[in-house]
Amino acid sequence: MAIHIGRREFIVTLGGAAAWPLAARAQQTAMPVVGFLNDSTKNADHATAFRNGLSEVGFVEDRNVAIEYRWADGHYDRMPGLVADLVRRQVAVIATTGAVEAAMAAKQATTTIPIVFTTGGDPVKARLVAALNKPGGNITGVTTMNAELGSKWLGLMRDLLPKATRFALLVNPGAVINSAEMVAGTQDAATAIGLQVEVVYAGTSSELETALASAAQKQAGALMIAPDALFLDRRAQIAALALRHALPAIYVNRAFPEAGGLMSYASDYTDTFRQVGVYCGRILKGAKPADLPVQLQTRFQFVINLKTARALGLNISDNLLTLADEVIE
Repeated sequence: MAIHIGRREFIVTLGGAAAWPLAARAQQTAMPVVGFLNDSTKNADHATAFRNGLSEVGFVEDRNVAIEYRWADGHYDRMPGLVADLVRRQVAVIATTGAVEAAMAAKQATTTIPIVFTTGGDPVKARLVAALNKPGGNITGVTTMNAELGSKWLGLMRDLLPKATRFALLVNPGAVINSAEMVAGTQDAATAIGLQVEVVYAGTSSELETALASAAQKQAGALMIAPDALFLDRRAQIAALALRHALPAIYVNRAFPEAGGLMSYASDYTDTFRQVGVYCGRILKGAKPADLPVQLQTRFQFVINLKTARALGLNISDNLLTLADEVIE
């Protein structure tokens, strides 16, 4: 029996048949989406460094990759919700940057979406990975080992203030996991050389003044500031309070002396974010997180603000000036 198809039906049928491979090709060539989660407020420098890392592997935002940015604004309790949103959007890979809480929230949320983290502590101790060289599972990243900075900071402060015997360490009580290793390491290092470290706490902007006043009342010779999104966002406030209470202060990010703080010494954050971008790009090209060893950031920066030193009445030794990567006049 012959089957007769009218010209109109033929055109519609033909159009439907042609549309299927076009739709399939469009789906296949759709840009992958990367989720970028940070514990702080929007930071252009960090985002740029991350994008630079992606571009090294051939991925350029809005050309062949899309990026969904999520900023926790220093609220660690928002991490699970922000991660859940990225998981619902079925991103191809999640970059968790900043506090270890971000990486932990992502690890709890998914065992299938690849995760690339930054952490200042030991990711093995934090149970993020099984081993540094063989992370296993769906997660890898970069560690800056900022938890070990306490002993280095004490050494720099002793050079600056040879007669000081007591120091204060500012910590956010809402980021216990992020700062626990640093607190323990700093106190152990201080005890070993006959010094004391008093821990003072601030979990909100309004608590910063009380915390720094407490450090001054405890006769701390200087202030060390644990890595934290709140402290980074409020760096200008902390710098002003430290100056008011005559507390020489050191932090992990060069943005602190740029905002009027005395010193910073830590790993190169720009390079760390770049490395995370490179790893995300490699994963988009087919690499498995389990086969990408955790990178150890080995580039460090020491920055001194001489204007602040003069305001504090401090004489920066030639030794410290020689060690500095940058001196802000």
